Formats: sequence, C-alpha cells, structure tokens
Amino acid sequence: MIPLQTTNEQALSFGIQTIDQKYPGFKPGNFTVLHGHPFCRNLIFKLCVHSQLSKQDGGLNSSTIYIDGGNTFNPYTISTLAQESNLNPKSTLEKVFVSRAFTAYQLSAIILKTLKDALKRYKSKLILISNITDLFLDNDVPTKEAFEIFDNMTSHLTELAHKQKIIIIATHPNNSEHSKRQNILESILLEKAHIVARVAETKGRLQLTIYDRDYSESFKADFLQSKAMLEKFLEA
Repeated sequence: MIPLQTTNEQALSFGIQTIDQKYPGFKPGNFTVLHGHPFCRNLIFKLCVHSQLSKQDGGLNSSTIYIDGGNTFNPYTISTLAQESNLNPKSTLEKVFVSRAFTAYQLSAIILKTLKDALKRYKSKLILISNITDLFLDNDVPTKEAFEIFDNMTSHLTELAHKQKIIIIATHPNNSEHSKRQNILESILLEKAHIVARVAETKGRLQLTIYDRDYSESFKADFLQSKAMLEKFLEA
C-alpha cells in the first residue's frame, strides 16, 4: 500500500497536472536524481520557479540554490516560466542563486565546502545541481580520483538533504559517450539517491517514471505528447 502524505509535510510538486495527479511531490530530506532525456533540464527550471510558490500551490515558498555543472542555466527560460506562474520575472530570478563550476574540482568544492554556508545565508529549501556527472568525464581528472571524489560528493549530498531537511535534485541527462567511466559514475549516483526519476521519449511523447523508496510502487505519467511541443522546449 502507498503511504499517505500527512498534512504537515511540505512537498514540492512539478506544477504539471499529469504528474502531480499521480505523484505527491518531493519531500524535504531526500536526494533525488532526475536522469534520461535532455528534457530533464527543462524540468528543473520548472521546479526552480515552482519552489517559490506557496505550500498551497505545491511550492516551498523558498528561493533556490542552482549549482550549474553543465553551463545550462537559462534566465530567459526562468523568466518565461515565472510569467506562466503569475510571478514577477525579475524578483523570481533574484531568488535563484547560481553557482557555476567548470571543472570537477570546482563542483566538488562548491558542494563539499561552500554549500552549507550558502544554505545558512539564503535559507533555501531547494538545491538543484545540473549535469552532475559531466565534469567527472574529463580525462584531465584521473579515473580513480574521479570515482573517489564523486562518491564522497554524492554521499555528502544524501547526508546534507537528510540533516538539513531540504530537497536536493541533481540531473544526469543522457550522454552520447557511454564509456565505462560514465557507467560507473551513474551507478554511484543512482545508488545514493532516495528518489530516482527517469524521463524517456517514445514516439514524440515524454514519460516520467519515479522510483521513491518511501513508496511500494513506482509512478508513471505522460506529460508532453506533442513532437512539435517537445522540439520547441528543447530549443529554449
């Protein structure tokens, strides 16, 4: 049986009706991995904006810390989504605190050394990390060292989410390079996650499948069924 969500739990929904009807939302204390189709990027932009809404509207009434590991952050997309949610684009962007990393060492330093202080400063209830594995595929990072740092970093994220009672979501989109290193990094990442959400495309339709350890079954929802709409989103 699927446990019911109690009224005092403040969960973050996607703000996408077909998903929210089936999944009650991400609860504080969990580390989530969103992986698969490149549309993962658009989903965390959606969450980035949706987190600023009230609890009654499925948000967290919170700012967001966005750690950019893939040079993905797009303020124009955030502004557009803010308008769609009846939020002021300028004030919405001001509540998104972006930290960019250009090497695996920079990414690990942000997460291991500066993130706690950022949480104290901004009081954010949501941390988003884009393309968490990409920088660890760099051949300039020795393979053994990449695995050790990545393992330590993801363990820290799991512990931080639990101790600080916040929501941490990292994306791991499909990569054309299916190397042994990537497969091992993915294995480490998914093992550490409390929730694994996979986006897959079938005949122009996107489906989200969510595996949450708190529930006895997975959740599946189609949320974008037009090939033209999909291409439009990916161009953004």
